[in-house]
Amino acid sequence: MAEILLIHTGGTIGMAPGPNGLAPAKGLVEAAARQMAPADARLTLHVFDPLVDSSAIGPDHWNAMLEAIDTFATRCADMPGRAGVIITHGTDTMAFTGAALAQALAGLPMPVLLCGSMQPLGMKGDAEGNLKLALDAVRDGPAGVRLAFNGAIMAAAGLVKHNSQEADAFRSVPQAPLAGPYRRRRFADRRLAVLTLSPGLPAGALAGALAELDGAVLRVYGAGTAMDDPKLEAALAQAVQRGCRIRAVSQCEEGGLSPGSYAAGALLWRAGVENGGPETPEAALARLWIELSE
Repeated sequence: MAEILLIHTGGTIGMAPGPNGLAPAKGLVEAAARQMAPADARLTLHVFDPLVDSSAIGPDHWNAMLEAIDTFATRCADMPGRAGVIITHGTDTMAFTGAALAQALAGLPMPVLLCGSMQPLGMKGDAEGNLKLALDAVRDGPAGVRLAFNGAIMAAAGLVKHNSQEADAFRSVPQAPLAGPYRRRRFADRRLAVLTLSPGLPAGALAGALAELDGAVLRVYGAGTAMDDPKLEAALAQAVQRGCRIRAVSQCEEGGLSPGSYAAGALLWRAGVENGGPETPEAALARLWIELSE
């Protein structure tokens, strides 16, 4: 008997038309999962109440998912057969949740499948196919956190949502291997954000944002460059000196950073900014959040 935990957080997959547009509909995902689940699988449901649009998802919700997964894993530890988890979730912050769970669950010896859709169940779109894909993969797939979407199973650690409308909405950027063995990790109450360099950005604006943060992911240019601005360097250095951790990632989806390749990036490293290498902004944010939580 396969044991499957379905955590339904909300999102388009479980919505139905209402007077003001699509809105969460209780019971829709649960009924579909019961109907599609293999006959030799026992389904356990954990449904967020209230259901959450993924635009509102944050570290408290990640912690709630992690608690449910830990409880399930403990219960299944002595049971024969396979066990796995499916999380139905909206697509807007799927990449953030994918990175957060991939890092927090590193080393967990069971598969965790994220699943969502661009159209709700019952609308003749992608929802049924994505949910069926997740139900199949959670029984037969390897341990680790992955996304079941548009006919593909992809690593969740480096997800990028690259299309806001089409069914082929996600790709996965390769990330550095995550270290095990599994141990309990949670996201503490910290102030973090993703910030982006852009031409003409006033150094004071960046300094003001950093003053409110415990840590930041800074999206820089190309392989690791920034505008040659002494005030910008000073803002970064002062934030780092007071204990704000700043981790740089590239604004390009792939390729990552190469410190030292360009003189135009020297001010970043002089100021004490960390090298995020190939990390996506979502992965870098999850890493900082976990490290600052410990």
